[in-house]
Amino acid sequence: MVRTRPQRRCGASESSAGGRAVSQTATGTVQKAHEECGLSYNRCRWCGTASFRRLLCPVCASSELEPEITNGHGTVVRTAVVHRYTEAARNESLVRFSEGFVFRCRIVGAAPHLVTVGARVRPVPGDEPETGEVVLELCEPPARRDWV
Repeated sequence: MVRTRPQRRCGASESSAGGRAVSQTATGTVQKAHEECGLSYNRCRWCGTASFRRLLCPVCASSELEPEITNGHGTVVRTAVVHRYTEAARNESLVRFSEGFVFRCRIVGAAPHLVTVGARVRPVPGDEPETGEVVLELCEPPARRDWV
């Protein structure tokens, strides 16, 4: 079965993260939720190629894809500030995940012009947007004074 939207294992409430009990210390809840986040992707049974939102393997065209979960962390390989269709600027970036696939994502948690190539990102815990786009946040966001 091929999934068309990313599936996240992140907890939507404060008391649980992916069905597991979470300690509610000042930083423990957020940290635990980030550790359990991941995006669902497919891996080809024949050649082992990882792909995201594909019906066929991009290398061997096999339809035998197995769903797997990423560790959630990726690295920005290309970034752009977009002003299209909205008054506010937003960031759209190409992110390479450690499993081997690249995907276009929106990055939040910093001003759009402060997202740099090489920055580490992770999925935003909680509900996914209605548009079905993948939303990530910076692992180490810049200080607020840099946003000007």
